[in-house]
Amino acid sequence: MRDSNARFGAWFNRVMPKGLYARSLIIIITPVVILQSVIAFVFMERHYNTVTRRLSAAVSQDIAAIADLAVAFPTPADQERIKRIAQFNMGLTVEFLPGERLPPPGPKPFFSILDSSFTSELVKRLRRPFWTDTVGNSSLIEVRVQLDGMVMRVFARRSQAYLSNSHIFLVWMVGTSLVLMAVAILFLRNQIKPIEALADAAIAFGKGRDVSGFRPRGAREVRGAALAFLEMRRRIERQIEQRTTMLAGVSHDMRTILTRFKLELALIGDTPDTEALRKDVDELQSMLEAYLAFAREDVAEAPVTVDVARLVEDVRANAERHGAEVSASFTGDPMVMLRLDAFRRCLANLAVNACRHGRHIVITGTRDERWLTISVDDDGPGIPQDRREDVFRPFVRLDDARNQDAGGSGLGLTIARDAARAHGGDVILGDSPLGGLRASVRIPV
Repeated sequence: MRDSNARFGAWFNRVMPKGLYARSLIIIITPVVILQSVIAFVFMERHYNTVTRRLSAAVSQDIAAIADLAVAFPTPADQERIKRIAQFNMGLTVEFLPGERLPPPGPKPFFSILDSSFTSELVKRLRRPFWTDTVGNSSLIEVRVQLDGMVMRVFARRSQAYLSNSHIFLVWMVGTSLVLMAVAILFLRNQIKPIEALADAAIAFGKGRDVSGFRPRGAREVRGAALAFLEMRRRIERQIEQRTTMLAGVSHDMRTILTRFKLELALIGDTPDTEALRKDVDELQSMLEAYLAFAREDVAEAPVTVDVARLVEDVRANAERHGAEVSASFTGDPMVMLRLDAFRRCLANLAVNACRHGRHIVITGTRDERWLTISVDDDGPGIPQDRREDVFRPFVRLDDARNQDAGGSGLGLTIARDAARAHGGDVILGDSPLGGLRASVRIPV
């Protein structure tokens, strides 16, 4: 039982639409359709069928009375009086056909309330052989009754035995339903638009794009969510701005001290001791720049349209300066909206990290309708699968020396992932076909 419920739930989730607009339409339209179906069923079953049976019974009773009169008064003069009585008092056209016999039974309609009700009522009241045609003439019903030596033919209007204006009710019911559903669809569409605008603003903010044009609108709950999003954006931007300002002040002070160190080393002259100190100062300055890049995250940088194929080629050329053999390729439309400096730093850090631990580097880029993916493969020692997330933590160095280099700051991969996530993507580590590590950047476009 539990398995069948789980299978039904999985099937239901597959067939149900995923969008809020489509699901809301189902919630609105389904009750309307069910209600109208119930109303139509009750109308057809109770009102329509009952009235049709009663009308059929009344016409059948009139025809039976005329047949009894024709048998009781068989003279031609009496037949003429019967015709006039039927015409003016009952609305029936009667003819007497001497020597005629009933025609063979004709085709019956597959489904007709009139035919079934009218025939059953005639059987109850006539108690004579008869023949009916309810399908031949759309406006008339023909009945032939076998009498002694003749056939009495009766024509009645279809409306006398059948509730012929029921379609008006159905037209009004369907028409009003369509109008109500059209109004509901238009109203619902206007309610969904603010939610879509909020989702687009959140996605754009996640990709580092400007969302200053976004304004809360819509229902009270949607406005509340939009205001909460704007407040969250302001807090994030204020926090990043404060951190950047603090580190900018720290960097200014530290750069002043480093500049004094360099001047003092230049005045001392070239000696083995000063050479080592000069390397330490250069390394300290490089680490300081890495820390600032990590803290700054290029928040203020505006996205621009970038030729990613050309950017990949520039990264390849710069990586070759580290002594590795680097090849690069790109497929798909290369023009993508990116924050250029942040994304260049992301790719450069991945390429430099690969060059430090491998001799052969392959950079491949692809762009499809949804994603921009750039992979950097190397033939180095790789990283154990259970340690791959650790290397993205700031200042973490692995013991097996995958990222333990003399000049590294422990922030290269951290900066690369932050830059990718600032675009709404991520950096994922995996196994490379070259035998080492594959670092893949995946950005939504």
